[in-house]
Amino acid sequence: MAKVLIVDDEENVREFYKAELIDEGYEVLLASNGKEAIQCIQKDVPDIVVMDIRMPEMDGIEALGRLVARYKNLPVILNTAYSSYRDDFRTWAAEAYVVKSSDLSELKAKIRDILKKRAKGS
Repeated sequence: MAKVLIVDDEENVREFYKAELIDEGYEVLLASNGKEAIQCIQKDVPDIVVMDIRMPEMDGIEALGRLVARYKNLPVILNTAYSSYRDDFRTWAAEAYVVKSSDLSELKAKIRDILKKRAKGS
């Protein structure tokens, strides 16, 4: 069972994603900001990270930089309400960029595709 870390400062978003991804057969870990995500990953490395950008304490862009530096093979999907961040070169280190929606089909498809590609490559 693949493990997904959801990083979002909004509890209702984390819980919604958690319920949806558990229904898809994933084990789900939760963090409320980038700092918490890094602490979580140091204890239990997930197979993939889904991370918001705008968060208190440590935003998703800073956390992405730290994760890529330390965990080079850990795929990160940036999941934000703001499509304008796509133009920020610091976000290009992410495996994918998905604009938030109440319909999680695009996000679920990205997670599935990335994990499938990773499984073939290992």
